[in-house]
Amino acid sequence: MADLFDFAKESPPRGEGKNKSKRHEARPLSETAPSPEITTLEEAAKRVAWLRSEIERHNHLYYVEARPEITDREYDLLVQELAELESRFPELRVPESPTQRVGERPTGAFQQVVHEVPMLSISNAYSQGELREFDARIKKLLGTNEDIEYVVELKIDGVAVTLMYENGTLAYAATRGDGVRGEIVTANVLTVRDVPHHLDQKGVNLPRRLEVRGEVYMEKADFERVNAEIIASGGEGFANPRNLTAGTLKLLDPSIAARRPLRMFHYAVGVCDGPLPSTHAEVLRWLSSLGFHVNPHWTLCRSIEDVIEKTVEWESKRDSLPYGTDGLVVKVNRRDWWERLGTTAKSPRYMIAYKFSAEQAVTRLIDIQCQVGRTGAVTPVAILEPVFLAGSTISRATLHNADEIARLDVRIGDQVVIEKAGDIIPKVVRVLTSLRTGKERRFEFPTTCPECGAPLVRSQYEVAIRCVNASCPGQLRERILHYASRDAMDIEGLGEVLVNQLVEKKLVADLADLYHLTVEQLSGLERMGKKSASNVVREIEESKGRPLHNFVYALGIRYVGAATAKLLCQRFPDLQAMERASKEELASIEGIGDVVAESIYQFFRSERNLALLEKLEQAGVRPQNTLWRTGQEVQQGEGPFVGKTFVLTGALSSMTRDEARRQIELRGGKVTESVSSKTSFVVVGAEPGSKLEKARKLGIPIVGEQEFLRMLEQSKP
Repeated sequence: MADLFDFAKESPPRGEGKNKSKRHEARPLSETAPSPEITTLEEAAKRVAWLRSEIERHNHLYYVEARPEITDREYDLLVQELAELESRFPELRVPESPTQRVGERPTGAFQQVVHEVPMLSISNAYSQGELREFDARIKKLLGTNEDIEYVVELKIDGVAVTLMYENGTLAYAATRGDGVRGEIVTANVLTVRDVPHHLDQKGVNLPRRLEVRGEVYMEKADFERVNAEIIASGGEGFANPRNLTAGTLKLLDPSIAARRPLRMFHYAVGVCDGPLPSTHAEVLRWLSSLGFHVNPHWTLCRSIEDVIEKTVEWESKRDSLPYGTDGLVVKVNRRDWWERLGTTAKSPRYMIAYKFSAEQAVTRLIDIQCQVGRTGAVTPVAILEPVFLAGSTISRATLHNADEIARLDVRIGDQVVIEKAGDIIPKVVRVLTSLRTGKERRFEFPTTCPECGAPLVRSQYEVAIRCVNASCPGQLRERILHYASRDAMDIEGLGEVLVNQLVEKKLVADLADLYHLTVEQLSGLERMGKKSASNVVREIEESKGRPLHNFVYALGIRYVGAATAKLLCQRFPDLQAMERASKEELASIEGIGDVVAESIYQFFRSERNLALLEKLEQAGVRPQNTLWRTGQEVQQGEGPFVGKTFVLTGALSSMTRDEARRQIELRGGKVTESVSSKTSFVVVGAEPGSKLEKARKLGIPIVGEQEFLRMLEQSKP
């Protein structure tokens, strides 16, 4: 019978087969794009499940760990593909889809605050043609052929923060978080030199409450100095200024933040209970007059062609700035048009971010090394002569897989062009064959695993070359890291350095061994004092109570991402029911097709996997299913929510959209993003979008927040 780690004979869903290297290696766009055109619901479901899991993973890496694996462009294309599939196959839409959220979730270390005006993300443009398309959309929505005035601002490569002032005094500062709920980081933000503690009224009647938004950043020279100090003191350095800024804002000790020279540019107003100027250009001048540090390089453009001229100008001179910028933000100048243009679920329609082209550098490829991922996939990595590019020193870049090495015809010793697309992740773009000396060596992909020596196998269905040895230490490291990740068992402190030592010293042979680790064992390891060891042991112990859907995802069943794990837990009351399920039962679940069903079925038929589950149970891991009620309500429940379709628009003051979705689903309803004749209710919060108007035209019942809360109260799950 097939084993969890015997992947060579399995057929992957579309887009699978990408190589996963160590936890923070790049995953290139070419490895995420779908192969042939998807035409059937089953094909779409497989691809959608994979896309959702992958996007959620990248959100966590970017926003929570500040260690992104892919570029903004690659991330955008993943989201765009998911949105396109959800549009073509609306039955695949689910409320928790990453297409419906802005990004970061709060980490839990700080007090949280609900943004009264959501902090939405900005849609991206990567070419002049896309800017012209944006301009055409604006004109169409406004019903005009006249030129539109735009304000063009530098897009600072930092961390979005909002400042709330009450009666001219800073009340709190908060991160963007997921766009609706952020974390209060006032103590650290107070150390930022550009943040006014009190506003200078200068004869102006200030609004009683004023929320000012901006970007906290660190200048390049300061980053190099601070990063060197961190490394010299034994800490782990940061890849770029943005990561260091994000880490500084999350420090629990403000005295450390005070020693790091953070800066802030201010560019927008959120809450304001007084009148504001009629144009964005005037708002920027007004903010400057109040003492806020507004970036001086903004321009009022009379048309989209003027905007395009600015993109050309800044492409060539952005490197002259002392801080990082990865593009320009283009905003409609007239603020009364903002309300008419409205927003999508994630982004305002009245602005767009133009991303600069990727930066490149030339360096020598010293070696090619192979790494083993959680599923056994072996990924080649280029070892480079260190070269400074876009704010950081690059010494490694992914080569994706054996096919990519052959396509590039890259050889050890070659001079190669590397690109840092989106100013984040390096990749080898091309080889400068004209500079070859004849001493370059071809790379022979290994036939045995670099970690354990077992034979490598390549499936006819994918480009990945895999180690199928279930005892491979390289795979074990990645399985533990996956098991401990946030969307899985969320074991804080169980990071790469510690996991490497656990595997090397043979303290763990499988996931269940984690629950037998002691403070004494851990405190003897590198960088692990007794206090740190105690914290890790406590985190491991607390993970025993994680919900079942987290546990199912943590097991690393192939093709089962976080969203698929939730679907399983909605259908089956416990793990034993999943074990007993037939392939037909599994495949009948909406969002799970034949290939995913086969993988789940075979997982629970593997003696090794069943033995692991038994060991985990004996260790005290007994997760409870918190989602089973959802499926039961839909099938058996009664009440105003059962079988009804809801659409949410505007911000709710009492809860986030995700919480509202969860409450609706717990009562047997479902939430979609678009209003149609099939919509049962539209729930309206503050500053609703165009969905409200569409609901009125279609005669859909409209429910205000207070009425919605009464409905929830009267139909408790």
